[in-house]
Amino acid sequence: MDGIKYAVFTDKSIRLLGKNQYTSNVESGSTRTEIKHWVELFFGVKVIAMNSHRLPGKGRRMGPIMGHTMHYRRMIITLQPAHRCGKGRNARGIITAGHRGGGHKRLYRKIDFRRNEKDIYGRIVTIEYDPNRNAYICLIHYGDGEKRYILHPRGAIIGDTIVSGTEVPIKMGNALPLSAV
Repeated sequence: MDGIKYAVFTDKSIRLLGKNQYTSNVESGSTRTEIKHWVELFFGVKVIAMNSHRLPGKGRRMGPIMGHTMHYRRMIITLQPAHRCGKGRNARGIITAGHRGGGHKRLYRKIDFRRNEKDIYGRIVTIEYDPNRNAYICLIHYGDGEKRYILHPRGAIIGDTIVSGTEVPIKMGNALPLSAV
């Protein structure tokens, strides 16, 4: 973990903890890919997004001092939330249901049930099994750059295009309101 220097605790970073975002200072020479690799490797989490910005140097904050630049930048790392499973334990951590527990750690994939990307075509990129709901899900890349998961429509394959709206054709994977069916 050469690139990550230390965690930062400010008012803003404490507010971001509620959104599953963590703030730390990293060295200027390290890349996002390196930081993401180290965070996922050491902490065993899945990184969704990384935002970084350079802090103004002391010369910018307090007045001109020749030759002083910041040797680090601040990075906000967004993690994918893990599926909170009680494993048969109460709030104190004591086992209350002896037949529940164990199992593999599961990440929660947020499913788009509303399908409110109206009249924007999306392409099915992956089909994967979702351990949280005993079903298959599809990752959709929409034309405006957004990515969302939907439940896998039976018969849809990778590369199919889907769309939701009122004037779309009735076919597998498309979403229409009941008034348009």
